[in-house]
Amino acid sequence: MACIIKDRMTNRTAFVTGARRRIGRACALALSQAGARVILAARDRTKLDEVAAEIQASKGEAHVVEIDLGSADSIKTAFAAAKEFGRIDILVNNAGLTKDGLALRMKKEDWDTVIATNLTGAFLATQQVLQGMMKERWGRIINISSVVGESGNPGQANYVASKAGLIGLTKSLAQELSSRNITVNAVAPGFIETSMTEVLSEDLKNAMLGHIPLKRFGKPEDVASAVRFLASEEAGYITGHVLDVNGGLYM
Repeated sequence: MACIIKDRMTNRTAFVTGARRRIGRACALALSQAGARVILAARDRTKLDEVAAEIQASKGEAHVVEIDLGSADSIKTAFAAAKEFGRIDILVNNAGLTKDGLALRMKKEDWDTVIATNLTGAFLATQQVLQGMMKERWGRIINISSVVGESGNPGQANYVASKAGLIGLTKSLAQELSSRNITVNAVAPGFIETSMTEVLSEDLKNAMLGHIPLKRFGKPEDVASAVRFLASEEAGYITGHVLDVNGGLYM
């Protein structure tokens, strides 16, 4: 399977937002290993350069662009720069942020910032690639949602709304773009191993694991494998789908 995917993804260009660490980095590495040219995008260029060097050390092709998903102008500038490296065939909308708090006390600024980055930013990024994909009659758009976008979560009304919105956006775009052979899907990760989970107490970890049938936290590579599959030719008859990568946490 890996060899087939690599052959078929050669000469494709993938644009990955939030590519500097964790899930975004893993997605960029997986797509590069599958043969794609990768455009790495985030606000912190230093970290992006490290990921690019890692890809290039493995004989892959990677380029770096700075992007602020909360700024429409920044999004336009980043995609204009990226298109100098070739038409974008695969878009992974991964970048996101949290500003948690109970709804009663949540500041409008915190609501607006999270929605603007996680949802509006993904929509505006998608707009930047549609013309090229429609002309080519081929494209893959993959939105990174979250298990909480399906289940809800107290104290995260803004984040949950943004991730649930990504699922709605996925389904709507899938219907709009299917006639041009452009698939649009979402991946909804559950609890993934990050620097955030590493510092949790053993009691809290065990409590969280008690809700996960597979009895482990996911790895960024688990999410990246799902993204790589949805970006491949083998996933050409899948669109409008939400692929849960959560160990059975939410079914």
